[in-house]
Amino acid sequence: MSGDQKGERIDMPMSLPDDQYDVVVVGLGAMGSAALCHLARRGARVLGLELFALGHQRGSSHGETRAIRKGYFEHPSYVPLVLAAYEGWHALERDTGQAVLRKTGVLEIGKPGSAIVAGSARASREHGLEHELLDTRMIRKRFPQFTLPEGYEAVWQPDGGYLRPELANRLHVEQARRAGADIRENAKVLSIQPATAGVRISTEHGFVMAGSVVLAAGAWIGELVPALRNRLTLTRQVACWFEPRKLESVADGQLPVFIIDGEEDIAYGFPNVGSGFKCASHNDSGSWATADEAAQDAGPADEARMRAFLEAYLPDAAGPLRAMSTCIYTRTPDEDFVLDLHPDDPRIVVASPCSGHGFKFASVFGEILADLAAEQATRHDISRFGIGRDELR
Repeated sequence: MSGDQKGERIDMPMSLPDDQYDVVVVGLGAMGSAALCHLARRGARVLGLELFALGHQRGSSHGETRAIRKGYFEHPSYVPLVLAAYEGWHALERDTGQAVLRKTGVLEIGKPGSAIVAGSARASREHGLEHELLDTRMIRKRFPQFTLPEGYEAVWQPDGGYLRPELANRLHVEQARRAGADIRENAKVLSIQPATAGVRISTEHGFVMAGSVVLAAGAWIGELVPALRNRLTLTRQVACWFEPRKLESVADGQLPVFIIDGEEDIAYGFPNVGSGFKCASHNDSGSWATADEAAQDAGPADEARMRAFLEAYLPDAAGPLRAMSTCIYTRTPDEDFVLDLHPDDPRIVVASPCSGHGFKFASVFGEILADLAAEQATRHDISRFGIGRDELR
């Protein structure tokens, strides 16, 4: 909601505008496109508003590949949601005949005492997930590409792999359109105002009315929900693609998706799926005050950081640089998501599944956001993601 009108309902004239919808979805990245798809396929009259052109690279829903894993080192309570997300991705594949999810296995490697390894093992044990604990010798034998110091250990998840984000978003949008959704690109939302007859969404080109609204604006969410503005940090994240020194070492089918909790950095990588070997640090390289400040500004320092990491842990991948891309992590103080009804009006759904580990959940979060917009409740447990929790106050 706009800051000046928080919590205040305005009276609208008796004759409503022509543009009236059951639900308006603001933002058509991973979460918004999935929500739009679910709502349209349920028969709702729904409109999607996107700030830029569909498929843009200014946010957090691009990058060729995104990791997916069942054992969740962040917290075991995520596991039921990620299992539901797997079901959702498989359903999208069946509906479209397109391959969105590729299983390569996920290898989570850490130095002695690594919280990533311990957390993943804990979540896997608690939920009975297939996994293996590997010591340094076992890692070297099974995955000789890696050069690891003594004492490192890993969790191997055979069901892990990667998603194709651009394809997933496009398919959700296409499915939504087929089901009757309206979509407007380059549509900047100025304010969200509760009204007697619904929720008024003001844009640069006029306004629309809706029974409810889903705010899935990514790094721009703080502009529409002022209560979050000072609680979110927008961090700069750069992914690099390298021409590998040894193609066979990082080929799809030879190299799993991995994350390494190393001495100097925490970084992850993917097998070569066409554009080269992709890797990135999970740690940031700066921050922005607003999402509009973000830019495709990757440079030599970003390359040097990732090259040093690869030389230490995966030298076969550290060939010539092919490309770099900058994206945004929208981080909460506790690194958990925000997925809740707005405290001032339950017709407004706030969705910020963020902090750099959210994309894999888009398929199930589309369902959850549709539930919240239509029924103000969902069968899934999202209690961890409340907007009023202490960490966000």
